[in-house]
Amino acid sequence: MTDDELVVQFALTRLDNPGLELEEIAALIVRRASRDDVLEFAAQNLAARGELRGALFPSAVEHVVRVILTVRGPID
Repeated sequence: MTDDELVVQFALTRLDNPGLELEEIAALIVRRASRDDVLEFAAQNLAARGELRGALFPSAVEHVVRVILTVRGPID
């Protein structure tokens, strides 16, 4: 899944669940993703952090949050 697809998925999930926090929405996306996508998310997150190992689900959620915050850009 590309970052653009991830942003669209995040936006749609947020529309369906307006009361959830950022990490809760990210967790929903990861739960719904394919096993390959979850693995890719976690691998990208661990590479960005410079780590060799980490828990799969939390690392994947962190990647989703990282992408969304990057797209949002700096807050004034």
